Amino acid sequence: MAMDPRRDRSPRIATRFGRPEMYNEYPRMHADLQRLIDLQRLDSAVHDAQRRLAEAPEREKALEARLDTARQQVAAAKASLTESQNARRAIEKEVAVHQGRLSKFREQAMAVKTNQEYHAIQHEISFAQTEIKKLEDGVLERMVEGDDLTAAVKRAESELAAEQKAIEADRRAMSAEAATLQASLNQLSAERTTVIAALDKQVLALFEQIARKRHGVAVAEARDGICTICHVRLRPQVFNNVRRNDSIVQCDSCNRILFFVPTAASTPDAPQPAP
Repeated sequence: MAMDPRRDRSPRIATRFGRPEMYNEYPRMHADLQRLIDLQRLDSAVHDAQRRLAEAPEREKALEARLDTARQQVAAAKASLTESQNARRAIEKEVAVHQGRLSKFREQAMAVKTNQEYHAIQHEISFAQTEIKKLEDGVLERMVEGDDLTAAVKRAESELAAEQKAIEADRRAMSAEAATLQASLNQLSAERTTVIAALDKQVLALFEQIARKRHGVAVAEARDGICTICHVRLRPQVFNNVRRNDSIVQCDSCNRILFFVPTAASTPDAPQPAP
């Protein structure tokens, strides 16, 4: 589909959303085609900014998940330390029990009357001493384990503090980004209003109709005889019309409005060879 070229040559509206200038004012560029290129770039920038703003809740959830993970690691390290300390205290209680029995047997050994009673008491004393030795070894192991777990708790707490600091910095960056994006949206909206005011109403209606059907992308570059979005080869005559940039031409496949970016090796009037 092609529309009659318009005679006016109005200056282009350039977005200031931080994007590089991709298109220049070509000497023979159809005025409304230039405006459509600008409008598409503005709409794409608006879409990107709105998408980024809409991602904020998920990004906040991700930050909170990181913080929860660090907190859980601290809680797990403390739980392990508490479990080890409780086990150590339980062993120490058993040691105290066996030490009490050992003292009792030693007292009884002083009062035995026969060799049989003496050997029996000595057996009990030996057993108690063996158990005390085993339990004291267990206490020592728990003490070493406790030192390691205490260090692990300190590491987890240090990592939590570092994560909290990093997350606060991320949140400040997100807040600053949101303010920048909102300011950009305001600027883009103003520029879009200016572009739309200068556009032919029928051309604008065509743009909006295509944008609704094509996920917001109504304008596409044609390069090497192909629509760069739907990747369908254009008919030679269609591509030759597009290369002139002096009318509104649509892709036969996706219906997007096409434009051509001249290079040093190409001119708008150069014939396009058949594929």
